[in-house]
Amino acid sequence: MRRMMMGMAALAALASGQPASADTVTDWWEFANKIAPYMATSGTPEQGRAVTRASLAMFEAVNAIDRRYESYLDFPAGDPTASQDAAAATAAYTVMLHHFPTQKTALDDGYMIAMAGIADERAREAGRLIGEQAARAAIAAGGIDPALQPTPYRPRTTPGAWVATALPQIEPHMVTYRPWAIPSADALRPPPPVALASERWARDYEEVRRLGGRTSTERTPYQTLMARYRQAFDLTPTMRLVADGPGRSQVQNARMFAIYQMTFDDAAMAMADAKAHYDFWRPITAIRNGGDDGNDATPQDAAWVPLLGTPNFAEYPCGHCVIAAAHAEVMTAETGPRPATGVRVAAMAVPMSAVQVLPSWDEWEQEVSDSRIYGGVHFRFSNEAGQQIGRRAARIVLDSVMRPLPGR
Repeated sequence: MRRMMMGMAALAALASGQPASADTVTDWWEFANKIAPYMATSGTPEQGRAVTRASLAMFEAVNAIDRRYESYLDFPAGDPTASQDAAAATAAYTVMLHHFPTQKTALDDGYMIAMAGIADERAREAGRLIGEQAARAAIAAGGIDPALQPTPYRPRTTPGAWVATALPQIEPHMVTYRPWAIPSADALRPPPPVALASERWARDYEEVRRLGGRTSTERTPYQTLMARYRQAFDLTPTMRLVADGPGRSQVQNARMFAIYQMTFDDAAMAMADAKAHYDFWRPITAIRNGGDDGNDATPQDAAWVPLLGTPNFAEYPCGHCVIAAAHAEVMTAETGPRPATGVRVAAMAVPMSAVQVLPSWDEWEQEVSDSRIYGGVHFRFSNEAGQQIGRRAARIVLDSVMRPLPGR
């Protein structure tokens, strides 16, 4: 789960007051997203916020030079003639080096290349100082709240009966971060899953049983492809196209990436809280035990196997749906519902594949949701609950942080 959370969510310099290239912020955001998943298997809880802190540090550094938005960290305005590229590169480099010191060689090389391209020494040095200060401020923000004690997961069973012993991949610390904008991890907790005796449970159960099984004859070839393609989606192609769009400023892009990452973190916290709270069974468990749920409309299929491997954590709500909805809401605010270049999405789960293009953020979000049913790992009511959490988390972030300053 840590690999997914650190990975999903997300992968010529001009100085002295001139408009800066959008590439510096985007390049370092992508670089940070490459390093974080690479280190994910041995990561610490604090490293889970590394990419967000790097994005936030870049925003604060560039916004200090080109003051257009409210500061999240109460970071002061700086020298308006400082190099924005030096400030952004230094901010990201310093944060990532703090979190991943074993990657010092790669980070040093990238930083040297970035700084060597800035000819104006005075502007470069001024930008470096601002970037370092912004990095220190970002590193101190958004960490684990010591007042919140994580609750270890306890497998539930009857005394003396065997139960699977692998602990869930959603770790207890995931709900103990200080949120960026939402009030708390449980503030967006959805209503309970549907009642097992209800018609809705029977309908959604049967949909997954028919379409999500490994040997399903009703799932189309395209639906099978989407189940696999959407296991780990990558919006980097769209993010870069937006960042490189005509008229975009460095600070606009820094803000976009920071909000994108902060929304991911807050939405993921809310998702982890709800999963731990409800501890709802997955389709493979429910369908193999359909005769025990008290609903005559849910036939037991004791040998049923889903198309995809079932993630090792609770079902409700759908995590992919939370993140897809959160990012769709953020990017709709940035580009409108139907970006001119389309929503271009790659697949980390299928590296040797073409980039898919969808016409709107809503359609992409819904395709992610549907793909979890085709994969046999989620029920539709769970997907809808996840989408609602993601949209709510995004709206709170968008409405409360980094707002444009009057007149800018």
